[in-house]
Formats: sequence, structure tokens, C-alpha cells
Amino acid sequence: MILTEKNSMQFFKFPNLETCQEVIHGIFTRNCGFSKAPYNSLNVSYNVGDNKKCVIQNRTAISECLGEKELVFVNQVHGVDSLVFAAKEKRNNNVFNNAISKKPFQADALITDIRHKMLVIQVADCQAVLLYDPFKHVVANIHSGWKGSICNIIGLTIKTMENVFRCDPEHLIACIGPSLGPCCAEFVNYQKEIPDLFHRYKNKKDHFDFWAASKDQLCNAGVLHANIYTGNICTKCESDLFFSFRSEKVTGRFASVIGLK
Repeated sequence: MILTEKNSMQFFKFPNLETCQEVIHGIFTRNCGFSKAPYNSLNVSYNVGDNKKCVIQNRTAISECLGEKELVFVNQVHGVDSLVFAAKEKRNNNVFNNAISKKPFQADALITDIRHKMLVIQVADCQAVLLYDPFKHVVANIHSGWKGSICNIIGLTIKTMENVFRCDPEHLIACIGPSLGPCCAEFVNYQKEIPDLFHRYKNKKDHFDFWAASKDQLCNAGVLHANIYTGNICTKCESDLFFSFRSEKVTGRFASVIGLK
């Protein structure tokens, strides 16, 4: 991943998205913000106990860094619903209503073909999976924790992109952001929590490789292996750069952003 600095802000970019001229994206670190400990310092979540004024300052700083006014946040609930923002002329009205989360602004995946609408996922060990279709000009941002992973939120989101925007999965460019790596993803009660199908991603120490699981889900949905980039950065190991719930328990959430110029 490419570490970038702009307006005194630090964020990472993916090499395979960096070359896409119409895409704005960034995985922001936990640094260069306004929040105090234990949310220090670029926390973007209102739901972790941080001072709301600090969160507003942090979100504004990210907006100014990207040069885009509209950051779209939702209440993430570790489910599988997608919230779709579609230009009217590109909607498939037969499926559009079904693609929207039943509870407005409560979802774990965001999809849009509307320009200048920056989709934000808030994470602290969970994966943010970024998708871009350069043919249909559609982007998506997915919150995939272990619960979302075992429910295949990635595959379901891609299916929604197919239904609503007629995206071809083979055209998608996919990126898996910094998250809990197989080095630290220990599940002591995995036999109760994680289905047998996922036990092939477990090592002898009861650690799971959800990066590999996500790559497989992307490929199973039709994404080409060559179009997938995994950041391979463990948030628990790199808790000086990223918020990590496993490492700190009470902590903030960092921002994963993607949108169309």
C-alpha cells in the first residue's frame, strides 16, 4: 500500500486503485486528528463514547483532505444489508427497492454511481473491502467483520451491484484494507461461532485467515484473482497506525473512503 500525506493528514492508497483516474479513495490512519485518549486521534465514529465535537472536526479534516464535501456514513450493525445511492437514469426500478436496507442509514455496505458522494466505512479490526467497476462507473465500500464474512456480505454486495447497475464481476477492481490478520485473529470459541465451512482458514493456534476468506469470496462472486489487492496490514500489530478493538477494547474507528470524482 502507498502511504500518502496531504494537508497534514496520513492515509494509505491501493496501487490498483491509484491508477484509476475517476476514483478517490483512502484508508486513513488513526493519527492527525483531534480526539483525546483513548480515541486518539482521528476517530470518525459517534458510537464509541468520543466527544461529538472532536468527531465532527475529524470528519471535516478528512473531507477537506479529499477535497470532497459529502462523506456518507451509516450505522454499521455487522449485518449484510446494502444501502444504494443510484442516479435515477441508471436504476433498475424492479430491484432497486429491494437493494436498499430496510432500516434507512443502517447498513454494512454502500454502493453508488453518483459522483462526489464519498462512501465511508468505519473500522477497528474489521475489513473494509473497496470495489470499483470502471465500465459501469460504480463504487462500493463493504464492512466485513467475521460475522459479515461468514454471511458472505461480499458476495451479496456484488450481487446487488449486478442487479442494480448491471455490473460484471470480472470487471471489478477489489481491495481488502488493513484489518485483523491471521497472525492475531484468534477465536477461542470458534466451534460455536464459526461454521465448519470456514475451518479451512484456521491454523493450529485457532487463528483464522479472513483475508484469504475474503479473496475466495470475491473470486467465487466472479472477481478475477488478478484484480484483487490485499493490504496485508494487521491492525492489532500496527495499533500505532490504526485503531484496534482487539488490542485496546475502548478505542476509535478509522475511515476507509471511496468515491467517484
